[in-house]
Amino acid sequence: MAKKIILKEIQQEVDGIIEEFNRIHFYGRANTVAYFAEIKGKFLYLKRHEFGKISPVARLTYTGDMKKWEFAIFKWTREQYDPDEWLFPGSNLFDGTIEGAMKAGLEAYPV
Repeated sequence: MAKKIILKEIQQEVDGIIEEFNRIHFYGRANTVAYFAEIKGKFLYLKRHEFGKISPVARLTYTGDMKKWEFAIFKWTREQYDPDEWLFPGSNLFDGTIEGAMKAGLEAYPV
């Protein structure tokens, strides 16, 4: 199986999804709170700007399907991403999509 990497076209689609989510969920707070993505190879690191700080939220792994990302929540207790952790507030909101990951992140780490 070929290694899946996140191509430029996918990055642009990801940015659009995140911008739309920010517009809807952080309306009026865009200067203080917003999600953004850092992409490295097959990984999308979902982070948030929060009142002047950057907070990691989750790592998504690209599978080749925009509706079937793999998910790993950031665990502050170990300061690492944990794909096996599913007992956190909001875990039920992750549905394989970037939107689901951002919703789960808001439950796990409210702002």
